[in-house]
Amino acid sequence: MARSKPAKPDVVTFSDHEIITPDTSKLRRTLRRAAPGEPDPVALAEEALAQISSMFASWMNDECERLDATRRKVKKHGFSKKTRQDLFLAAHDLKGEAQTFGFPEVVPAADSLCRLLEHSPDLAKIPMSIVDQHVDAVRAIVREYARSDATALAAELTGKLRAVTDEFLMRENRHRPDVLLTIRSPSLAPGESF
Repeated sequence: MARSKPAKPDVVTFSDHEIITPDTSKLRRTLRRAAPGEPDPVALAEEALAQISSMFASWMNDECERLDATRRKVKKHGFSKKTRQDLFLAAHDLKGEAQTFGFPEVVPAADSLCRLLEHSPDLAKIPMSIVDQHVDAVRAIVREYARSDATALAAELTGKLRAVTDEFLMRENRHRPDVLLTIRSPSLAPGESF
């Protein structure tokens, strides 16, 4: 049986970006509607999430420990490509998992740490105090999540983290106008305003 060539996506190019629209015809042929009386797959997925949701706090604590352990490695060995990558991945994973695990207030703090690591032109100049503030903020938000004022406190804390991070990044990238545009752009992290 001859295989058909995959369809190429439709690409529209602009001066500063591209819009890629994939060919979904094969996907449409694969999908089908649930038959009457057949369980709803979305409802089944939500039920499965509800069954494991009691473990979310434990998983977040594990991710916080991973972030803290990575920070300790940076303190011990300094920043290198590897330690920077490990710290970035720990923060990035937290950023991605926090919403799913029911800790959306963690996302802006983890996002700010990712931005710090991604846009710093010289790893040696990153103040460890800013890294400490981010890691400690993430851990505090997770630890104090049950407090009635946790959302307001987290918003205030992450707002200050973002301001300190932006100030550092603007200073360090003052001679890199292309990076300054990225730094000045609003965060895409959930819950942050534009």
